[in-house]
Amino acid sequence: MATTIQISENLVNNLRKRKQYNKESYEEVIWNLVEDSMELNAETKKAVEEARAEIASGKFYTHDQVKKRFGL
Repeated sequence: MATTIQISENLVNNLRKRKQYNKESYEEVIWNLVEDSMELNAETKKAVEEARAEIASGKFYTHDQVKKRFGL
């Protein structure tokens, strides 16, 4: 289903500035804004905390280390 909404010229200009590429639709821009404002779920929060703990304890590889390891 599609619908038409009425928005101000000011909002159109604001949405236009937020486009990541010229042919990006306003719907895509709005979805990106909605996703940015959504709360992280509990599982994601847990994964982020675990990743932070691993980094704090030194359990990570730098980009350069990975490139060297794989000969890139």
